[in-house]
Amino acid sequence: MLLGGGLAALGLGAGAAVGYPFGRSSGVEEGEKKADVDGVRYPFRGKHQSGIVTPQQQQMHTAAYDVTTKSREDLVELLKDWTLAAEKLMAGELVNPMKSFKEVPPDDTGETMNLGPSGLTITFGFGSTLFRTADGVDRFGIASKKPELLLAEIPRMSAEKLDQARCGGDLVVQACAEDPMVAMHAIHNLSRIAFGRASVRWSQLGYGRTSSTSKSQATPRNLFGFKDGTNNIKSDETDYLSQSLWIQKGDPNGDVWEGGTYMACRKIKMMMEVWDDLVLSEQENIIGRDKIEGAPLSGGKEFTAPNFKKKDEKGETVIDKESHMALMHPDHNSGHRMLRRGYNFMEGSDSLGRLQGGLFFVAFVRNPENNFIRILRKMSSDLLTEYLQTTASALFVIPPGIKEGDEYVGQALFS
Repeated sequence: MLLGGGLAALGLGAGAAVGYPFGRSSGVEEGEKKADVDGVRYPFRGKHQSGIVTPQQQQMHTAAYDVTTKSREDLVELLKDWTLAAEKLMAGELVNPMKSFKEVPPDDTGETMNLGPSGLTITFGFGSTLFRTADGVDRFGIASKKPELLLAEIPRMSAEKLDQARCGGDLVVQACAEDPMVAMHAIHNLSRIAFGRASVRWSQLGYGRTSSTSKSQATPRNLFGFKDGTNNIKSDETDYLSQSLWIQKGDPNGDVWEGGTYMACRKIKMMMEVWDDLVLSEQENIIGRDKIEGAPLSGGKEFTAPNFKKKDEKGETVIDKESHMALMHPDHNSGHRMLRRGYNFMEGSDSLGRLQGGLFFVAFVRNPENNFIRILRKMSSDLLTEYLQTTASALFVIPPGIKEGDEYVGQALFS
């Protein structure tokens, strides 16, 4: 797996699409009848935000924002406006109906008229800089509520060449859908709504999920051609969700953030042409898995537990101790796991024809240090690191879900 679905994941009927506390939405039931991903709709309100344990969609558009206003009231109004718009967008509606008076700009850019919700989820988060004090003044009166575990940045790791302009951000919005137009439309309109109060710092498109958040989803492959995320937490593993994903009441700042999580993002360029020249046995040795089946090199099928002690006729372990799987496996990380939700990305070719693509790694974790950063540090000795380069990085706290009666996301932060 790299440290770092679609119709098949929904079983052509979305039967496993919603097992959420606030029940099934009529949109999903309609999707079951139509067997049409355009009709799939996920609930907006609930104990947790959508787009985390939701069966992972095929398309992603994520954007981070810098808040440009100095007014706390303006920031709260932005969150209210975003919440109202997101609820409509996830229902497959326009932000506002088209005006009959044609001498003013429309309230919705209109790319998705006549399209369904397409399984759209919108997830909101806050970066550490939102809580920052400037010249000794608390920017928005929320510095005291900053989560203790929300670091200013993910510590520097090996094989990094970070573009600081594409790191961090005060706010983050992740839009995922089965149709790329639907995900883009969400970010387009939320960015438009933010005008004068927040500006886009960076954005990232992703296609083709590299993780599976449901047991009904087949394990996808990354751009090196290997199955990715076999040991990822699944949405129905409730024990792991409470242990490794959701912030608990007894956690630091749990009174505000219970039911939320942390989102770690890493943009990782993959040296595909160099990788392509490796013989198959070397590729498999670096990953620690068979390329076709995805099984551990110790034998079995994809989900067979690896035997890290098994040796070959030369007395060497059949799974290299510095292979990616060996170093990242929960057995070698005190059982710590993460819920991964990454995507492939491709941004064309350079002047020499080399593909400019890789993995936009996304992980949701209960504790960034235990569930992510300690594991990431092991990449320094990972055989795979030679073929990767991290170019962007960010960490956000994700508030709990928007419950019935709530006006906006993150409301407890400003109460």
